[in-house]
Amino acid sequence: MKIGIVCYPTFGGSGVVATELGQALAEKGHEVHFISYSPPVRLDFLSGNIFYHEVSVSDYPLFEYPPYELVLASKLVDVVKYEKLDLLHVHYAIPHASAAYMAKQILASQGINIPFITTLHGTDITLVGKDPSFEPVITFAINQSDAVTAVSESLKEDTYKNFPNVRKEVKVIPNFIRLDDYKFESTTCKKKMYAPNGERLLIHVSNFRKVKRVEDVLRVFDKVKKVIPSKLILIGDGPERGNIEKLCRELDTCSDIKSLGKIVNPEPILAIADLFLLPSETESFGLAALEAMASKVPVISTNSGGLPEVNVNGFSGYMSNVGDIEGMAKNAIHILQNDDTLNQFKANAYAQAEKFDISKILPMYEKLYAEVLEKNTVFK
Repeated sequence: MKIGIVCYPTFGGSGVVATELGQALAEKGHEVHFISYSPPVRLDFLSGNIFYHEVSVSDYPLFEYPPYELVLASKLVDVVKYEKLDLLHVHYAIPHASAAYMAKQILASQGINIPFITTLHGTDITLVGKDPSFEPVITFAINQSDAVTAVSESLKEDTYKNFPNVRKEVKVIPNFIRLDDYKFESTTCKKKMYAPNGERLLIHVSNFRKVKRVEDVLRVFDKVKKVIPSKLILIGDGPERGNIEKLCRELDTCSDIKSLGKIVNPEPILAIADLFLLPSETESFGLAALEAMASKVPVISTNSGGLPEVNVNGFSGYMSNVGDIEGMAKNAIHILQNDDTLNQFKANAYAQAEKFDISKILPMYEKLYAEVLEKNTVFK
């Protein structure tokens, strides 16, 4: 198959999943064309069967905001026509699904039928999508998609709840990881860079938006370190960075916290961690938690959104209500205070991650692609 993948190229989960999916498809022999305004951060151009098409937006004085959706639609028309694509797979509803629909109509006027699949990832439905000004367009684009997927049952339910006029069937295909990418060994030497005296090493990875509740990470860590010698690694950056720095000074924990900023491939750092903290207000799936589990790191998380579909309470980690700092700290201490307990949770976390290996998820997408193509006459 010749597949066009449209995604945001940034550090967010939707872009990571789209990139990993495309690379796995290319390894299976499919021809994959990424279409975005810049190369996805995790895209490996050394892989065969992978092509990249840049969407260039001109800065006209007339426009306060460049019309990216229109330029993207035009680019999709061009790539479909001249690369002879079989289908488009767009990740994140805004504005990719509506741009794909526009491209489909333009191509139809030229006798070309290109089906498109829309994958919903989270904030396009639960946050941005709640803006009433987007609702009619998102609803229409979802309904006009040839197939729609969501990364969790929770997100599927949120889609029907937030967009009551959606009539399209939403199929759940969960996020995934490539377990082979998480084979880094946790050596004492590497760990001593961050925990020189054998402290437990906690970690958090996110885009530091308010919904991630990163301040709760610091408060949980503060309670844990008062019982168990510990260090904290923060990976990521975002609008809450200033508040986090202020809070660590108030708690007098800055000397025990290492902020590493944005890292394209955090796997080597995850490999040396003992516990992952994810106290988010909501997660459509919890890809960061799954990446931690693949690194044999148990997870302390909230029980909101799709997290219960990923983190098994009492097995791969523990879950608490949003804002329950005391509960999260208590559960963290339980896991960390005993080596045998910690090692068992580490093994359990990896066992849970195995269920989401790409080898199990990729066939679901390939099956969906085949079903969509069967129902459509595609340009050859």
